[in-house]
Order: sequence, then C-alpha cells, then structure tokens
Amino acid sequence: MADTLIEAAPGLANIVAADTAIGDVRGDEGFYHYGPYSAVELAATRTFEEVWFLFVHGRLPSPDEAAAFAAHTATLRTIPADVAPILRMVALGGAAEHPLAALRTVLSAVATALDLRPVWDLDDDARRRDALLLAAITPTVLAALHRIGQGLDPVPPDPTLPVAAHWLYLLTGRRPTAEHARAIEQYLIATVDHGFNASTFTARVVASTGADVGSAICAALGAFSGPLHGGAPDRALDALDAIGDPANAAAWTHAALDRGERIMGFGHAVYRTADPRAELLKSIATGLGGELADRAVRVERDVTEVLAQRRHGRELRANVEFYAGVVMEQCGVPRAMFTPTFAVSRVVGWSAHILEQARSRKIIRPRARYVGPEPVRSALRE
Repeated sequence: MADTLIEAAPGLANIVAADTAIGDVRGDEGFYHYGPYSAVELAATRTFEEVWFLFVHGRLPSPDEAAAFAAHTATLRTIPADVAPILRMVALGGAAEHPLAALRTVLSAVATALDLRPVWDLDDDARRRDALLLAAITPTVLAALHRIGQGLDPVPPDPTLPVAAHWLYLLTGRRPTAEHARAIEQYLIATVDHGFNASTFTARVVASTGADVGSAICAALGAFSGPLHGGAPDRALDALDAIGDPANAAAWTHAALDRGERIMGFGHAVYRTADPRAELLKSIATGLGGELADRAVRVERDVTEVLAQRRHGRELRANVEFYAGVVMEQCGVPRAMFTPTFAVSRVVGWSAHILEQARSRKIIRPRARYVGPEPVRSALRE
C-alpha cells in the first residue's frame, strides 16, 4: 500500500518539523525568546558570553561560570597554522565580493585541520567542544579575510577582549569605545537565534545525517548568504543612501514598488506586528545619535506609510536589517562586513541547534511529489 503523503504549505509555512528547547518566535505577539528568557531583555541586560553560555548549557551562568566560559572561549580564537596559506589564497581570490562563501571555504579547511569527527560518533562533550571551536574562530576568520583583501595584515586575536569588542578590534585594529562595543554586543545577542529559519533548519538537516559540526555550519552559511535571509543589512543601508534626503522617501518608495521591487529592510515572514529586534536596534541607533540615525527614523516613517497605502492588509514594518545597518555603520563596521557580523552571532545559534539535533538518531528525510511526465516502466528495455 502506498504511503500517505501529508500536504505542506509552500515554504513549509507553519509546519512543525521538530521539538526544541532553544527558543521560539511568536510573530503575532511581536516577541521572541531564548529558552525562558526574552531575547530583547537579554540583549539589554546581559553580555554576549552569558547568552552564549545559555545556548551551550541551557541556563544562564553564575558570575564565576561566565568569567570561566569567557576566558575559555577566548583561547579558541586562533586560526590553525595549517590553514593560514588557504586563508590568504581565499582572501585574495574574491572574498571581498563573497565573504560568506569565503568563510565556508576556510571553515571547511579548519574542520579538516582540527580533524572534526561526525557527530554520530561523538558524545555530547566532544560535540560541544567542536561547536565552541568553530563559533569562537569564525570572527577571526572573517576579519582576517576582510583585512587581507584590503591589503592589510590580519589582527592577531586578543584573549583579553570580550566577543563584541574583539570583533571590532579584529576588523579595525583599534580598541573600540565602550559605547560602540556595547551597541554591537546588543546587536549580536539579539540575532543569535530566530526560530526555524532557513539556515537553522539547514544546519539541523545536515546534523541529522550524523555529519561533523563543520559540515552543518558550512551548509547553514550557504543558506544564510541568500539576500532573502542574512544578506540584507547592507542592502537596506544602500536604500537609505539612494533615498538621500528623507523628503524623497515617499516618492522613492512609490517608484520602487511600481518597478515591482522589494523594499529591503521592511516586512518579515513571521512578524505581524513590529519586529522587536528592529525596535531594540532603533533605540540603540537613536541613542548613539547623529545624522544617519535621524534620517533613518524619518525614512522609516514615510516608507511605512507608503507600504500601508500600497499593500493593504499586510503589516510591512521595519525589520531587523533596517536598523542593523544603521547601528553597524555608526560603530565603524565596513559595509561589506554587515552580513558577516550577523554570522558572528548566528553561528552560536546554529551550533546550539546542531547539538540538539545530534541527540536524535533520526535523519530528516521529507518527501516530494513527482509532477513530471508519467514514467514508462518498459522504456529502458526497448
């Protein structure tokens, strides 16, 4: 008897594919959380290392545990010596145009150099070790690729700096101000995880095969690189540049919609209210101040009004990418590194999902409906 197929909505919308204790997004409420904690509240009150600990161990650390965890992960930032020649070759071969593709290549080499084994063959401690290594080394790789591509020497890792300040230091070679480091830290915390998005689901599919942590993270990076997923913060800021004077925002938006273009930085697949990440980042941007933040607020207002007029019945408000680009620009992150900054945080979330999925022994194997020509069973015998 033929198997009974269960219909799924396009894009698997509203399909539950797994159980998770990592977090969830409640789009109708404009709320998302990591474990039992509001993600926005964590961003406002905790350090990135404390939230990273939460994703690894399922609870927030004590002060002593947080200090020990931060000290340990800071020792994992150094790129293996065997990988350095590959990193330089990749950096000089087009990493500036495709930073996430370059990261995938180098992380694959790192996974090989570190001899990462399939999660199927490892216990929880060994899987956790591999996940921590790759998450800790990702910022070092990304910054080195960027600087070599710019004709600069990579900045050696500094184990005395926390993650957010260290990221800015790796990019610029200068210790950031406390204000800028905290702004980036809040952004990183707010973007660690966001439900079963495309890249997270991809990571879990690969982990379900029993593959190594590096393979699952590299697969997630491939999904993440798409402009409909992680690749929009710089495009949203490009739109702000194209608009220029906020007085042009309404006319620019009407013209873009007339051309059938999507307005980058607005709308979300899940939220039916304001994106809480955008609200957080808006407050950070306005707190940092300056002309760019003022212009962004005015443009957001006018674009939202036009979208309400032209897209009746749809809530198309500013999403995380709109103000993410503003905050990163304010803090001196090069525009080409906006999406890679997103990856610095999201690799922690992917790692948590990989570890959770690895505890299951069931491969993710959905079905597809064949809609091609009717097969002829005897065709190969004629």
